Amino acid sequence: MSANRLLLPAIEQQLDDFVLNSPENFVADLGMMRIFEPPLVAVASAQDLFWERLKQPEVVGPQHLSPTEWLSGARSVISCFLPFTEPVRLANRTQGWPATEWLYGRYEGEAFNQSVRRFLVDAVQKAGGRAVAPALDERFAVVNLRSNWSERHAAFIAGLGTFSLSRSLITSRGCAGRLASLVTDLDFDPTPRPYTGVEEYCTHCGACILRCPPQAIDKNGKDNAVCSNFLQETLLRFKPRYGCGKCQTGVPCEARRPRIP
Repeated sequence: MSANRLLLPAIEQQLDDFVLNSPENFVADLGMMRIFEPPLVAVASAQDLFWERLKQPEVVGPQHLSPTEWLSGARSVISCFLPFTEPVRLANRTQGWPATEWLYGRYEGEAFNQSVRRFLVDAVQKAGGRAVAPALDERFAVVNLRSNWSERHAAFIAGLGTFSLSRSLITSRGCAGRLASLVTDLDFDPTPRPYTGVEEYCTHCGACILRCPPQAIDKNGKDNAVCSNFLQETLLRFKPRYGCGKCQTGVPCEARRPRIP
């Protein structure tokens, strides 16, 4: 058992307090609507064999950097899922264009998510460790819709959840939310991964297929290019905000893990 087993719960508590109380997690334009609930947190070993699998072209690709490529001496990856609050989710259950609440959740919410990453890096450094949040690092890049660090795959490896037809990550708190992660040289006990299948939590009910405005989803998964083009349309319409999230709301996996028959 890791010598840091008592340190992670302390960091989690600090993070919960930060999420619940940070002014950045509230939208003044919408009556001080809170964007995120306290997060789910899980840990993956930096030596997990899954990291090398992500370099396969059919998964993420050879450009995906492993934890030790982000940070020499890396021992652990901390992954967090920030669930959207009910007002954000409820507003977006309508059909058509994304709800205003969702657009704020996507745009201002991701800005706050960057603050969450910085908070975690600072907490680990104060605990005596080194840390890199890939999404904050100057080496982070997205080329042809593929990045060199996938928050969703990191969360999968850490045991937070599995993928859906829409390629969202289904956690015990559903799929409507944002993900963050960091790589550290502190050695934490990995979270048990309670699944083996990549889409084990998805019932393939097809609800997300019917919810997708540009029809980017079918029984085989999601066409990322079609989805991306629609997001560009929302940017033109709602600039500077953009987003959609229809496949993550109004579906059985919105805020919980669906019951597998």
